[in-house]
Amino acid sequence: MKNTPRHILPIIVIAQFFCTSLWFAGNAIMPELAIKLSLGLADTGYITSAVQFGFIVGTLGYAILTIADRFNPSNVFFISAFFGAGFNSLMVLDVSFYQILTFRFFTGFLLAGIYPVGMKIAADYYEKGLGKALSFLVGALVLGTALPHLIASYDTSFDWKVVIVSTSCLAIGGGLLIKLFVGEGPYRKKGQKPKFGQMKQAFQNRPFRAAAFGYFGHMWELYAFWAFVPLVIKNNGHPRFYSGEVISLQSFLIIAVGALACFIGGYISEKFGTQKTARTFLFLSGLCCLLSPFAFEIDRPYFLAFMVFWGMVVIADSPLFSSLVAIRATPELKGTAMTIVNCIGFAITIVSIQLVSYFAITFDERIILLPLALGPALGLLALRKSTVGSS
Repeated sequence: MKNTPRHILPIIVIAQFFCTSLWFAGNAIMPELAIKLSLGLADTGYITSAVQFGFIVGTLGYAILTIADRFNPSNVFFISAFFGAGFNSLMVLDVSFYQILTFRFFTGFLLAGIYPVGMKIAADYYEKGLGKALSFLVGALVLGTALPHLIASYDTSFDWKVVIVSTSCLAIGGGLLIKLFVGEGPYRKKGQKPKFGQMKQAFQNRPFRAAAFGYFGHMWELYAFWAFVPLVIKNNGHPRFYSGEVISLQSFLIIAVGALACFIGGYISEKFGTQKTARTFLFLSGLCCLLSPFAFEIDRPYFLAFMVFWGMVVIADSPLFSSLVAIRATPELKGTAMTIVNCIGFAITIVSIQLVSYFAITFDERIILLPLALGPALGLLALRKSTVGSS
C-alpha cells in the first residue's frame, strides 16, 4: 500500500458510497410510493426485489462479457454510475408501478458495474493490505444499507422526489470522482475476449473455490438478517417499543455498526491473516444464528446488545472474503471472478430471505433465524477443505 497514492482509497470509498446510494433509494421512499400508487405490502416487496434481480442479471452479464477485465474499470464504473443515475431519476416522473419496477431493475443492473467493479479497482491498486482496503469499501455499502432506517426513524414528512434527485446526483458525482482521479491500478492485467469456459476455469482453482464458497455461506446469512432485523426487534419488545420510529432507529444502529466492524476486521486481518480472521467472524455469526431462539427470552437491553454484536460479526467477514476471492483468482480473470461471485452470492440471498419468510409465517417467531446457520456452517466446511493457509 506504500506505493499507492494516498488519495486513491478515500476517493474509491467516497465514490462507492455515493453510487451505492442508488441501491436503497427505493427503500427510503417506499411509504410515499405506497400511498401514491396504492400499493400493497407485496407490491412494495417487488420494488425492492427488482433491484436485487437487476443486480444478479447485471453481474452475470458483466461477468460473461468480462467487461471489468477487458476495459478500463474506471470507465466502466463511470458509465455504469451515469446510466444508473439516469434510470433512478426517472422515478420522479408520473409513472406506473410496472414502469418503476423496470427502472429499479435497470438501476440494479448497472450497480453491477459499480459495486464489484469498485472492489476490482481497489484490487488493482492494493496487492498487499487488500483486506483492509476492501473493508472500507464494504463499510461504505453498510452505511448505505442502514441509511433508509435512519430516515424512517424521523417522524417528519419530506418530498420523496428530493431523495431520488439527490441520490442520482451523488451517483454521477461518484462516477466522476473515479473517472477523473483514479486511473488504472499498477496490478491490473488486461483480460482477453470473453470465453464461456472462463467461469468453469475460475472455479477449478481450489483455493479460489474455497474462498468463493465461504463468501456464499456468508451471503446466505447477511441479507436475510438485515431484512428481518425490524421484525425480530418488534417480536422481542414490550408494547412501548413497538413505535415504528424506535424500531427503525434501533434497526439503523444494528446494521450501521457493521461498518465499524468492517474497519476493525480489516486491521485485525493484517495481524492474524485474512482467511483466519474471516473464518472467525463466520463462526461467530453462525453461533449467533444458533443462539437466536434464546435471545428472544432475555431482557431488552441484553437482547439489543446481542443484536448489535450480531450486526458486527455478520458483515465483518465480507470484505475479507472478497479479498480472498481477488487474491486467489487468476489475474486476467480477477474482475470477472469477483463479479460472478457477487452474482451467485446475491442470488443466494433471495433463497434465504424467502426461506426465513416461510419460517416467519409457519413456525414460532423465536426460530425464524435458525435457518441462517446453514450458510456459515457450509462456508466453514468449504474453508476447512482448502489446502491454502491463511493469507
